[in-house]
Amino acid sequence: MRRIAAVVLGTAALLGALATPAAADPDSSAIGGTAASAAATVQNLITGAEATVDNLTGGL
Repeated sequence: MRRIAAVVLGTAALLGALATPAAADPDSSAIGGTAASAAATVQNLITGAEATVDNLTGGL
C-alpha cells in the first residue's frame, strides 16, 4: 500500500514539474520541450518494463 502511494505521489510530482514551465511561459516555447520530456519519460518507463519482463522470463 505504501509503495502504491509513493508511486502515485511521485507521478503527481513529476507531472507538476513538467507542467510548471509550460504554464509559466506565455509564448509557448517551453511546451514543446515539456512534451518531449514527457515522451522521453514514458519511453524510459516502457523500456524499463520491457527489460524487467525480459529479466523475469529469461530464467524460464
